[in-house]
Amino acid sequence: MILSTTDWMQVVDWSRAQFAMTAIYHWLFVPLTLGLGIICAIMESIYYRTGNEFWKRTTKFWMRIFGINFAIGVATGIILEFEFGTNWSNYSHFVGDIFGAPLAIEGIMAFFLESTFIAVMFFGWNKVSKGFHLTATWLTAIGANLSALWILVANAWMQYPIGMTFNIATARNEMTSFWDVLLSPVALNKFFHTVTSGYVLAAVVVVGISAWFLLRKREGQMAKDSIKVAGIFGLVSSLALLYSGDGSGEQVAKTQPMKLAAMEALYDGSRGAGLTVIGILKPENERTDNENAYYFKIDIPKLLSILSFKDSKAYVAGINDLIDGNEAEGILSTQEKIERGRVAIEQLAIYHKALKEKDSAEIARVTALFNPDTPQGKAFLAENFKYFGYGYLNAPTDTIPNVPLVFYTFRIMVALGCYFILLFAVVLALVYRDTIDKRRWLLLALVWSIPLAYIASVSGWIVAEVGRQPWTIQDLLPTVASVSRINASSVMVTFFIFVALFTTLLIAELMIVTKQIKIGPKDETAPADKPNK
Repeated sequence: MILSTTDWMQVVDWSRAQFAMTAIYHWLFVPLTLGLGIICAIMESIYYRTGNEFWKRTTKFWMRIFGINFAIGVATGIILEFEFGTNWSNYSHFVGDIFGAPLAIEGIMAFFLESTFIAVMFFGWNKVSKGFHLTATWLTAIGANLSALWILVANAWMQYPIGMTFNIATARNEMTSFWDVLLSPVALNKFFHTVTSGYVLAAVVVVGISAWFLLRKREGQMAKDSIKVAGIFGLVSSLALLYSGDGSGEQVAKTQPMKLAAMEALYDGSRGAGLTVIGILKPENERTDNENAYYFKIDIPKLLSILSFKDSKAYVAGINDLIDGNEAEGILSTQEKIERGRVAIEQLAIYHKALKEKDSAEIARVTALFNPDTPQGKAFLAENFKYFGYGYLNAPTDTIPNVPLVFYTFRIMVALGCYFILLFAVVLALVYRDTIDKRRWLLLALVWSIPLAYIASVSGWIVAEVGRQPWTIQDLLPTVASVSRINASSVMVTFFIFVALFTTLLIAELMIVTKQIKIGPKDETAPADKPNK
């Protein structure tokens, strides 16, 4: 299929829009699953230890919320994975077995755990022993988090490709070290930061729904005890989120300096760079340097250097440094990277032409260039293939992401994260004093904090994914070289079909969850409810 440049960019833009839309809808369900599964397991552990039927009743109520969310999250996740093959086939080919391996493990191991034990979790009450049921609940919660682990490992590799080599014959990247991919610092930080954000969201949801019960003067004891469990879980998770966020920022500074510069709207790099706490950006055509970037801002001197490199005098590169280069700091210009990337692409094209013409001399020469085990190959890979993806870009400015979007969403995420720490601390203090039901304003704030938790969660993903544009694989493959050769119209049609489908699923979930909340915990003293053995 031959597409014009305009048609090709339409395919790129619509494919990006479709994937972003699917991912955001999917992520509305995933974080609640990650955290609520563990909260349910904690509550059932209390029931197992105490034998108090109150905790069984409470656990079963929150399990119903978990189950509804889990089912719809699976449906959106399956579509998301199919899009790699339909819309991003060039990407899927280029990553070889690297991206597929974590997803395969996720399907075989993690999803197996969830699908096997979730049936026992929901339908095994009074049919299996209390110990076996508790084990099934914990394994379901662990399985959900293992699913997140493997998916986040795959995503982290896209942000920081490691543990692989390029096969010139197949034009694919192939894994050389599974452990490098799994245990890369980016992968570890991404996993802990993402799952702890899910824990915080789930805790906010439990606390918010419990506050609704207190406002309605219903299920007071269940609501207060749920707030205690979720509040402690949320406060611990919030502090862990703060710690993992610091580690993630450090990794971004080392591996994705343009993302860091966009997060801070930093145009001119400096030593002892300050961290902007709050600011309002000027229009794009006025933002040429640090002085012209803001209408106003409040910053903390040297804090960005300290957080990024643990050194108050460390140099933090700005957008202009990364575009124009900075010889004094050893930063190549983007134009130089583009030229080096085109050299690598050209040599790859020469190799495949030589294969067709059976030119053994050229085949041997280019093969040596891509061989990491020879001095010649090491030099070529470090100097040229390292910037392979830049060769597909048209201009240096293509590497600049949407600065205002990344800048503002980063601050929304951080501000809400700090808000949740304070919220959990206040809530726990009041609930242990047994005065929380007398603070109507706080109960209302807790209910309205539920959407804020989702805004914070989605903001984090916008920072992570928009901030690394234009790359699908950092420095190796941009989005313009990743999409399938399909008509833009087909992507447009499926985009709107998925919008309608996912919106329907979201509305259905909200209606079902709202109905279950209004019903509340069911009476566990009914005659049909026989005691566990």
